[in-house]
Order: sequence, then C-alpha cells, then structure tokens
Amino acid sequence: MTSRGSKVTARSSSEARAVARTQTLIKGTGGIGTVRKTTLPGGLRVVTETLPSVRSATFGIWAHVGSRDETPALNGATHYLEHLLFKGTERRSALDISAAIDAVGGEMNAFTAKEYTCYYARVLDTDLPLAIDVVCDMLTGSLIVEEDVDVERGAILEEIAMTEDDPGDCVHDLFAHTMFGDNALGRPVLGTVDTVNALTADRIRRFYRKHYDPTHLVVACAGNVDHNKVVRQVRAAFEKAGALKNPEAQPIAPRGGSRTIRTFGKVELLGRKTEQAHVVLGMPGLARTDERRWAMGVLNTALGGGMSSRLFQEVREKRGLAYSVYSYTSGFADCGLFGVYAGCRPSQVHDVLRICRDELDHVAANGLTDDEIARAIGQLRGSTVLGLEDTGALMNRIGKSELCWGEQMSVDDMLAKIAAVTPDEVRSVARDILGRRPSLSVIGPLKDKQAARLHDAVA
Repeated sequence: MTSRGSKVTARSSSEARAVARTQTLIKGTGGIGTVRKTTLPGGLRVVTETLPSVRSATFGIWAHVGSRDETPALNGATHYLEHLLFKGTERRSALDISAAIDAVGGEMNAFTAKEYTCYYARVLDTDLPLAIDVVCDMLTGSLIVEEDVDVERGAILEEIAMTEDDPGDCVHDLFAHTMFGDNALGRPVLGTVDTVNALTADRIRRFYRKHYDPTHLVVACAGNVDHNKVVRQVRAAFEKAGALKNPEAQPIAPRGGSRTIRTFGKVELLGRKTEQAHVVLGMPGLARTDERRWAMGVLNTALGGGMSSRLFQEVREKRGLAYSVYSYTSGFADCGLFGVYAGCRPSQVHDVLRICRDELDHVAANGLTDDEIARAIGQLRGSTVLGLEDTGALMNRIGKSELCWGEQMSVDDMLAKIAAVTPDEVRSVARDILGRRPSLSVIGPLKDKQAARLHDAVA
C-alpha cells in the first residue's frame, strides 16, 4: 500500500530528459508477489506483479473512461469503442489481431464498466512480448473506419438484444436507472438501440482521441514477468506509435467527488412475458473509497453472500420460493449501491419481497450475531484469496487499484483489514445503510393488482 523504495532510470543519452520513475509498491518474499510501478514520460503508468512459479502472464491496459463519462447522445460510445479497437490498426487487420493470439494458444478480450475499460491478453510467459505488442498496437493505432463502425453496429445491437432477453441481467440495469435516474450512472453501459444507431465514426474517433491519451491509461501485467522488460517493451510500443509526445505530462488522478443519492421508495416495473419475476430491492451504499467498505463487505456476505447467508436460508432453504437469491454491493468513486436480487414465480413475488424486507429491517434494527459475523469474515477472507489464484485476477487487481485508488494493497493487508472488522462496525454500517427506505425494480409478467402492491415492499 505504501512505497518501500524508488529509483529513477533513464534510457539512451539522446533521451536523457525522458526519465522514467520506478517504485516498488509491495515487497514480496523472494521476489514472489512483488508489485512494481514505473511512470513513463508522457504519463503512462506500468504496474507489474511478479510470480516466477507460474508459466503464464496476463497483460492488460486499463483506460480511465466508462459509460459515466458519456453524454446522453454518446451513451454506449465507450462500449462501442471497445469493440472497434479489435477491428484493425495500420499494422494489423482484425483477423491478424485474433490470429496472433490464437496461434500461441492465448486468450484475448475486453470489458467496459461505468468507470473504466480494460483490454487484456493471457498467454504463456514466453509469448508475453507478442501480447504486449498486439494490445499496445490496438490501444494506440486503431483506425476506426466507417465500414467497421457500420459492421460492428449490428453486433452491438445483437448484444443489446441478448441482454434484454436475459431479465436476470437486465433487472440490474433497471435498478441502476431506478436509483440514479436519467444520468450517466443510471444509463446502460451498452447504450440503447437509438443511441447506438445514432453514433458515427467521427464522433467515436473524437471520443477515442480524448480518452485514450497515455495519461488516462494504466498498463498492468501479472505472472512470470520481469518488470524492467515489460516497461521497455511497452515504452517501445507506445513510442513507435508516437503516443508519448509530451514527456512532461502527468497521470490523471483517480476519480473523486461526493455524490449523494436521494432516491428512496421508488418503484419501477418493466412488464415482460417471462416465466419468473426478477426483482432487485435496494438502497444507496458506499463509495469504493469509504473506509467502512470492509465492514460493508462482511455485512453483505452474511446477508446474501453464500448458502449459509440469511437471505438464502430464509427465501430458498426454508421456503423454496426462489432458486437464485443473493445480495451485492457496487462501489463507485463517489457513491454506491446495495441490492438484493431474487428470481421467483410471479405469484410468489410479494412473499419474497416481504421476507427480504423483513430481514433487512431486522438486521438494521438488531444487527447480526457474533457467529454470523465471524463466519462471514472467514468466508470473505477465503474467497478473496481463492479469487486471486490466476494471473488474470492478479492483473485485474493491480490495474484497477492503480486506476481507481492510485495505490496498491497486498493480499495480506487486505486479509488483515477484513479480519479487523468488529461486530460493532458491522452493526453500525447495517443501521446506516439498511435503515434507509429501499427502492425496487421488477421485471416480469405481473398483473395489475400485483403491480399495484409493489409499493408495499418499499413503504
């Protein structure tokens, strides 16, 4: 989490002023788990975690842009751009990009979220230079031509249709709209049919140039890697593309601000001819920088994070009212959400909502037992470690940490934070979060009388 040492390295004499700053952020044992960071001239950050015991490496580039950076007219542009960066550069066609990684048995993908985008490739450690070259080429040299924009539009519209055909997924987009309304955090990451159809190649190119500057990017690499070699290869790739033009440029800071969500007791119903009703009952949560997030994680785990959780036991095990029921948290830079999801028969939706609301109210008023908290702490610590057992997960952790927090935390420090959570802290955050009046989002074939009763769940 804190820097344990730093040094300054320079390249050739002709680049004497182009100085890179290197720090060791986490000192691992025998080099294993060591996290190092170099900030290149031009503001590009390169973070690596070294694990000599594995034979793979995952290389990713994180962009400080997500759907919350879009205007209403540009809704879906970030995700559209994610697709287009795979369509070709001056050096490679779309087939060349995919074939290069396929030829070495690697995997390549990307994802767009509300506050960031990530492109990555996982390969054998010996093929890491290829992965670096391909991904860097995509990020710095995308052509974004009209023909590709038109072709990919059809694929994105199909992706929107696929999401809308999955109400268990779509209900979370509806819940974001219920809580945030018609602003960037409330709009879908994929965009809508209307906004995607209205996006042009010129508008997407302008969006690309604005948000894919090196100061907005973080390179993350984990596995059997040598930090200095990764830095040299990344620097060479970006300099070849002419992307490090301003040696004095500095990385942008993590997102900040303070957003207050004042949405309470709102209900949104989307009528669909589905076999199940899909519901999310929830309220404002915590920002990802809030120190109470560790206690919130324990609370969430005890409430709906596993088969022994209260919601699973009450809704599924004791009454058989739903197959899938769970709680979750979403933390953004300046706000957050807490939600409870359940999928059930339409005739049972009110029983499920009543049980969920009763449990939330009970925990808000009375807290969890010490045994529940201890079990949740153990479950959360175990799942944290098990979730970091591959190089892809490690790349995600160090890349997101640098982009969103501007610092790194070792796994041991994370486990210590979780273990240090006290019952009083969990009960305090339960009162603050669960004591608020919830809002509700529902997708399903509810009849008029059923729909009219939905407000009872948030009264």
